[in-house]
Amino acid sequence: MSYKKKLAAVNTFIFDVDGVLTDGNVYLMRDEVVRALNSRDGYAIQHAVKRGYTIYVVTGGNSTAVRDRLLKQGVKEVFLQSKNKMEVYDKLSAQAALKDQQVLYMGDDIPDYAVMKRAGVAACPQDAAVEIKAIADYQSPYPGGKHCVRDVIEQTLRVQGDWFGDDALEW
Repeated sequence: MSYKKKLAAVNTFIFDVDGVLTDGNVYLMRDEVVRALNSRDGYAIQHAVKRGYTIYVVTGGNSTAVRDRLLKQGVKEVFLQSKNKMEVYDKLSAQAALKDQQVLYMGDDIPDYAVMKRAGVAACPQDAAVEIKAIADYQSPYPGGKHCVRDVIEQTLRVQGDWFGDDALEW
């Protein structure tokens, strides 16, 4: 089945943080680690949530600032310090009654591999690891942190007729 046809069943997005929602760079300040999130990704996240889609984030990182920002944008839950993303996915699937074919998972590196093999749609940024590109249903032309998240959300919502409307004009 083609990537675009698979998007018609998606009602849940799951994203990694470093290398997907960020460019993967970590800036070390005196007492904190700083990451940059893309505002176009943020707009797409909050718009998808307004349209009834569910969004989760699963990350090995432990940034409460990133978590708080994503929750403010409407992400349902952020799983920090996820050492085994497949275990998190299994628990989340059981808890939220997720069906694999309804999930789009976007990851960029080896810890995302198992979940990407199972999700209905596996997507990755343009600069993902070779192993991840090899199993992705879709490779965004955009690198991590440079609106690759917006790319997959927008495509999904367009396929389902949910992208543009009067509510799209409000942030």
